[in-house]
Amino acid sequence: MNKAVLELVGIERSFSQESGPLRILRGCSLAIHAGERVALIGPSGSGKSTFLQIAGLLERPDAGTIMADGQDASRLDDTGRTLLRRQAIGFVYQFHHLLPEFSACENVMLPQMLAGVGRDAAKKRALELLGLVGLAQRVDHRPARLSGGEQQRVALARALANKPKIVIADEPTGNLDPETADHVFEVLNDLVAGEKLALLMATHNIDLARRMERVVEIRDGAIAALPLT
Repeated sequence: MNKAVLELVGIERSFSQESGPLRILRGCSLAIHAGERVALIGPSGSGKSTFLQIAGLLERPDAGTIMADGQDASRLDDTGRTLLRRQAIGFVYQFHHLLPEFSACENVMLPQMLAGVGRDAAKKRALELLGLVGLAQRVDHRPARLSGGEQQRVALARALANKPKIVIADEPTGNLDPETADHVFEVLNDLVAGEKLALLMATHNIDLARRMERVVEIRDGAIAALPLT
């Protein structure tokens, strides 16, 4: 199999509380390879979001190693982690977190411009991606004028703006009605396949999870593979 684009080994994470440390992740390990689509499931409070935040280099673990695009994130300072995340990882949240004062196109342009891409090139890429997610006629609309599904599709385009190696999605359809959720999932799947990216998606929707290539479950602080049937 080709080299992993993201590999987490022995990830530990605890949170302090009055009664003592609460261990959320207990030696979690997971490797994801180029082009692979992996669903992460687990009961509420099992640590899915914490694991994804760590995988996306948005949070540091208490212990363990994270290799992203061949680099050991544990050896990087905050600036280095930010640069690695910007070039290798696209993150999609359950809530789109679009900037309300900017248009759909501008929301997709911004991460590119922060990475040093010129305005014209950033706009060209943004328009291309928004066309791929079916929003070619809505590029100048601000988030308030877009439906929930449209806003999430802008968020998907934004996550792919810098041509990452892997997209990490934390319940990207969890705030949508079933029909819209299914459509957004199909758009995400098509984008990932078209760009030849890896995908790690946390979801409570077992039907969506089974449409991925691999399903893993986080329970009692550990990750285990599950059959697709």
